[in-house]
Amino acid sequence: MHKRHSWGMTAALASSALLLTGCVGMDGASDGEAINDSCETVDDVTVVLQWVTQAQFAGYYAAEENGYYADRCLDVTIQEGGTNVVPQQVLASGNAEFAVAHVTKAMVSRAEGADIVNIGQVFERGAYLQVAWADTGIDSLDDIAGTSMGSWGSGNELVLYAALQASGVDPATDVDVVQQPFDMSLLLNREVDSVQAKTYNEYAQLLETVDPDTGELHQEDDFSLINLQDEGFASLEDGIYAADGWLAEEGNEDIAARFLAASYQGWISCRDDADACVQAVLAQGSALGATHQEWMMNEVNALIWPAGDQIGVMDEAAWDQTIDIAIDGEVLAEEPTDGYRTDLTEAALALLAVDGLDTVGADWRRAEVELTEGGA
Repeated sequence: MHKRHSWGMTAALASSALLLTGCVGMDGASDGEAINDSCETVDDVTVVLQWVTQAQFAGYYAAEENGYYADRCLDVTIQEGGTNVVPQQVLASGNAEFAVAHVTKAMVSRAEGADIVNIGQVFERGAYLQVAWADTGIDSLDDIAGTSMGSWGSGNELVLYAALQASGVDPATDVDVVQQPFDMSLLLNREVDSVQAKTYNEYAQLLETVDPDTGELHQEDDFSLINLQDEGFASLEDGIYAADGWLAEEGNEDIAARFLAASYQGWISCRDDADACVQAVLAQGSALGATHQEWMMNEVNALIWPAGDQIGVMDEAAWDQTIDIAIDGEVLAEEPTDGYRTDLTEAALALLAVDGLDTVGADWRRAEVELTEGGA
């Protein structure tokens, strides 16, 4: 049994949430204080992100900036992640009500006793790459055997290691693994043969770097990309998690449904006005530049849109594949029990339906983004 699904609770949540919607201002204003004044009560919650402020999380910042959280009678603190912040652990310890995390990392934490459950799967597609120079001859996972490989660790290596194991490469004995910083320096300096990257971030860092031999930015054909998704190892990444115990407390399922609805609305706004979301992220003081954020926003949108069903709805086949990869790669010992639930997202989507919002994005297409040196 992989999931928990209660149709009765879904209907009840949707009904109560719709009633709540009627008691708040829904005029689209961004003045959170003014909208909150019309709420009988305002619920304070915290969401902890996987990493620092960047367009990977633009939907949450947009929900705050545009007043969507306030519209749902929520006062949301958005907490950055970082090298010393493990979102699922922050969540399990009771220091946040919601966390953004990858399925594999979250389920490893659940197997270790963390009281966390996936309540909404925002990213439908994976973004993991292993990148080498084109002249190395590393074109597939089995080519990594006998080479040096950069790896981030901190749980970010789990899908890569699972994919290598399934390809007959044991990371413990067949590869010289080097601790990789969260940049592309090891590859650019040719200190390792390949490195981990995400389509929306580190790969762009390579294309923003000047090739000293040409004086121009590096081009895509300078590199060999092993896309783990294309290799059959697509694993679900950013989803929204809450603690089972917290959700069991009276009123908290309703809070969760409202949080999901506002967050999904934030992502919808980033689909329909990517530039505004980039500016919202930049306004938070992100260290990454404007064109890098534009690239990231474009690629992150590609992980969400078009939605196979509706935004946030868990694809059971994708979940099963993610778990199977983790088990085959000896990352998980067994299938998690009740690792995700669908009722809260269904209640959230019922709220969004009242406003006639497009939760599928069938017409979304990638934009053309021109990178500049350093992503400035």
